[in-house]
Amino acid sequence: MTLSDDEKQMVALVAEFVDERVRPRVREFEEDDVYPAEFIDEMKKLGFFGLLAPAEYGGVDVSTACFARVTEELARGWMSLAGAIGGHSVITYLIKTFGTPEQREKYLPAMAEGTIRATMALTEPEGGSDLQAMRTHAAPDGDGYSITGSKTWISNAAHSGLIGLLCITDRDASPSHRGMSVLLVEPGDGLTISKKLPKLGYRGVEACEIVFDGRRVGADAVLGGTPNQGWAQMMRGLEVGRIQVASRALGVGQAALNDAVRYAQERESFGKPIWKHQSVGNLLADMATKMRAARLLTLDAAEKLDAGERADMEAGMAKLFASESAMQVALDAIRVHGGYGYSKEYDVERYFRDAPLMIVGEGTNEIQRNVIAAQLIARHKI
Repeated sequence: MTLSDDEKQMVALVAEFVDERVRPRVREFEEDDVYPAEFIDEMKKLGFFGLLAPAEYGGVDVSTACFARVTEELARGWMSLAGAIGGHSVITYLIKTFGTPEQREKYLPAMAEGTIRATMALTEPEGGSDLQAMRTHAAPDGDGYSITGSKTWISNAAHSGLIGLLCITDRDASPSHRGMSVLLVEPGDGLTISKKLPKLGYRGVEACEIVFDGRRVGADAVLGGTPNQGWAQMMRGLEVGRIQVASRALGVGQAALNDAVRYAQERESFGKPIWKHQSVGNLLADMATKMRAARLLTLDAAEKLDAGERADMEAGMAKLFASESAMQVALDAIRVHGGYGYSKEYDVERYFRDAPLMIVGEGTNEIQRNVIAAQLIARHKI
């Protein structure tokens, strides 16, 4: 898919930001798990939080392919920064696509500016990827709802001004997804955010458990204004989310490949650069091939989404392949670096810690395979 000239300039702007501002300073934040507030402020000024918001609400109004490329560039610098716009972008897309005029007017301008940053809340402590086992519910309470339950692994929870919450609003519905709604919940009484969970990678940006204990919202908090439509809405949003996660994986994998290619030319053994040894050259060839294939899968899913077509299978394929490839490429980059790849003096060990998130996040890859298989059969029924 070809980007417009304006979109190419946007991607180039992100690449410049990453190379000049982010990559030289990642370790200041990453090692001690420090929230990168100054990077986030710069991203707000550059318009990164408004990528999926319509221009009429102050957004940048780019294609999903451009959004994917921007995400990839951010993740090439530091995956945590791409994560900071992940859930926010999904909620932006949901409000743009399904929100009432009042919801769009209330939230999208501030979200585009980044003055309100959003996150989505799906995963529960006992449920993981099994959203049908959801327990968090919103009971009718006067002219609104009272929410009870908990969610976990919620990125940006402590810095979000809006939570896109998937929960049960009809406990008698069968199957349960027919009784789910997306509620737009702001922080307030009855909502507690835990301390951030310790993580292997994806550091700097927090992931927390959040607990709802009678948090009350008005009826106007229901996305689109009609309750019990949330499952279909969120599944559409997850197509964007999985393209975003695939793009994060691409960024991590590309960074690992770039570092490996550079090191393989600088490092010599037995009188020649190590890339000329077939075992190392073969690694580089396979790494580059995986990254190119993953990028094409991701852009294909983005194109289908922009065409208004169902893209759950394509987004699942992109997320599955890109994340598995990033993990393998990060490991192979360590192999290329030899003992130095295990040292914190080189960035490849960070890529290796960041890569697993994309395998287990946004629906585990085992779940992706289920989605792909189900859609494959549905589209080719005999």
